[in-house]
Parts: sequence; structure tokens; C-alpha cells
Amino acid sequence: MKEIQVLDKTFVSAISEAEIFAAIDKLADQLTRDYQDKQPMFLMILNGSFMFAADLLKRATFPATMASIKLSSYEGMLTSGRVREVIGLTEDISGRDIIILEDIVDTGTTMHCLIPDLMQKGAKSVEICTFLHKPDALIFEDARPKYIGFEINNLFVLGYGLDYNGYGRNLPEIYMLKN
Repeated sequence: MKEIQVLDKTFVSAISEAEIFAAIDKLADQLTRDYQDKQPMFLMILNGSFMFAADLLKRATFPATMASIKLSSYEGMLTSGRVREVIGLTEDISGRDIIILEDIVDTGTTMHCLIPDLMQKGAKSVEICTFLHKPDALIFEDARPKYIGFEINNLFVLGYGLDYNGYGRNLPEIYMLKN
């Protein structure tokens, strides 16, 4: 098992690059089946979802647009319980099917706050497509993702867009905190 050091923490490999791409291929196939005649808007949540979104969008074979917003709910390794909008949505989403692209859904706080806002702005429908999901950590049932790359235990992870205090996003695999 491969170990890496990021700042003051040790992490061990958890999901390989090959496993990541296999899961993304599966998600792209599901989305293509469900949205091939709808022309949805992908809404990428920055910063964490950028690698996942880029790889998924390259495999989506149906007409779609893309937008991004930046939200923050983490401080270090813990969720703050608050969602802060750093960069807001500038596109008109009236009557659009929205597919939120998220790096990880754990408590669901971010999605619980975002989905009603998108519906209020006129979205026709909103679904969550997440790279990682921690079902044991989910607090808000309305934030349960429809499209999931991997379900994982409630452990801290980084890599492939996810970070620890800003570091580790560039790693091509997923690592979990070593006990």
C-alpha cells in the first residue's frame, strides 16, 4: 500500500487511477442514457470537482453546457457546517436540467443549501453527480446523489481534486488518512 506525506498527515492509497477512470466511464454512460435528449447544464462546484468534471465531460456524448460556482464549507479536515458562496452563478438556468458535479458528498450540507437556490432560480430539475459519497455521514436526505462514482467510509480523503489545506488536489489517485 503506497503512503504519502501531505503537510503533517500520512495518507495511504485507496482508489487507483485505473479505478477512477472505470467509474467515470460508467457515470458517463449513465448520464448519456438519462440526458441524451435533454441538453442539460453541468454545474461544476469548484475547486474540488475540477479534475472529475474535466474527465467526465470529455466522456459525455450529448449536447450540454457547463458553468461553475465556488462554494466553501470546509476548514482544514472538518466541515464548518456553513456554506459560503465564493463565486456565484452568473448563467441563466431558467427551465434547464442541472447536473451538479461535486467531488464529494458527505454531510450533504452544501447540496442541501444549493439545490433550493437553483430551484428558486428556475431550474427545471436538479440532480447530483458526485465522484465520492460518504453515505454514513449524510445528514440531509435531499442531498443524496443520484449518480455516484464511489461510496466510501467516513474517512478523510484527498487527491484527484480533493485537498488537505490546499494540498494534494493534483494527485492522480485517491488517498485516505492513515490511522
